[in-house]
Amino acid sequence: MTNAGTALKKSIIVASVTLLLAVLVFMAGHTPISAKREKNPSFQFGLIADVQYCDCDTNNTRFYRESPGKLAEAAKLFNKHDLAFTIQLGDIIDRDAASFEKIVPMYNQINGPKYHVLGNHDFPVASDKVVGLLGMTKQYYDFSRDGWRFVVLDTNDISTYANAEGTTKHKRAQDVYDVLKWAGAPNAETWNGGLGSEQMDWLRGVLQRSAQAGEKVVVIGHMPIYPKNMHNVWNDEAVRQLLESSPNVVAYFNGHNHEGNYERKNGIHYVNFQGMVETKNTNAYSIVRVFPDRLEIDGYGREPDRVLELRNDKIEMNDHADGSENAAARQPGKDNH
Repeated sequence: MTNAGTALKKSIIVASVTLLLAVLVFMAGHTPISAKREKNPSFQFGLIADVQYCDCDTNNTRFYRESPGKLAEAAKLFNKHDLAFTIQLGDIIDRDAASFEKIVPMYNQINGPKYHVLGNHDFPVASDKVVGLLGMTKQYYDFSRDGWRFVVLDTNDISTYANAEGTTKHKRAQDVYDVLKWAGAPNAETWNGGLGSEQMDWLRGVLQRSAQAGEKVVVIGHMPIYPKNMHNVWNDEAVRQLLESSPNVVAYFNGHNHEGNYERKNGIHYVNFQGMVETKNTNAYSIVRVFPDRLEIDGYGREPDRVLELRNDKIEMNDHADGSENAAARQPGKDNH
């Protein structure tokens, strides 16, 4: 080959490489329409944790008498938005049944469907009476919205405070507590509880059916299950392993620890929302916006904003239906139940 031919071949190669690089740069700056992030949520919902009202004097950082005003503030803001529903994460009262009469009607001023989670402070009377006072039909349940399944747990199922002495569940709770205390477990506290075998079987069935239906799942309880913390459900490891064995579970939301917390593990976001009852002059509540590829938590007051990205395999869960990864977490703290 002549020098002229060699030069021509080299120039063609250089031009081809240059064109390829230009195409790659262009593609990197232009996301395909199908991959663009949605700007408008599929739906949104309100969320409140640990209102914990009672007509009681302040106890350290808990300002019980301020909770009605804080709840009214949240209700006013929620009613300015088109919310699919609102859910409170338990401990709507602090200690006496009379508190239900004042705070529940205020919660009911929020427009749209409303849901309750049972907390450890919600049992001044027997479980069945508490369920009636809150207008619930069951202590644990699930509901769906636009390809998403919301699973509400009763983390007081096996506990010493929600079950009458002498009952099978009370005896079981005492045995579990004694073993945890003997083992030095950080969550060996009488104001914690656990999920019984019947509820665990129910949860397993709900997760299996929702996976078959291609639904994404958010599980909600009063007590945390991860990371390790003195406020955790007694059988936190068993519950966490069940959730993480289900490919469609994207998040677990809870209250109980008023300081709040966050961690991500095996594709699931564990979000502990802050308690409304804390502090005199600051509030804490959220609007959660649901997108196909993420959950956006718009926090008010002390509650921080968060964007919970969904892992790819979880994003794809309900495409046909509708069409350690750990972040920094607050360390286990004082008794904030």
